Amino acid sequence: MSRVLVVDDDPNLRELVSIRLQKAGHKVVVADSAAEALAVVHQRGAPDVAVLDVTMPGMTGLELLPAMRAIDGCSELPAIFLSGRVEHHDVEAGRALNATYLTKPFSAIALCKAVERLTPVEAGW
Repeated sequence: MSRVLVVDDDPNLRELVSIRLQKAGHKVVVADSAAEALAVVHQRGAPDVAVLDVTMPGMTGLELLPAMRAIDGCSELPAIFLSGRVEHHDVEAGRALNATYLTKPFSAIALCKAVERLTPVEAGW
């Protein structure tokens, strides 16, 4: 079981991702904004992986990931971007941050496999 932080401003997508990951056996915490995600990490420590929307009001997921990695203990935080932005430069921007980039609509199987590939076998939050 991995500890997964899901950050998306769309409540329906946030719930869908959370349900899918929980069914796969992961412990999920959700945040609806970058500010809330940063607060969660400060309060609870680093998750095993972050699943981030790219396009959010205020701070984008592409801006949020470096901010999270700047927090003590989070410098190597693995991340998966979920985005409707499919242009080559958008995908490359996510990969430049050493993150997996999945486009919306996404496959739940692909998401779960990406989380499993990026996280330890056993963890607890």
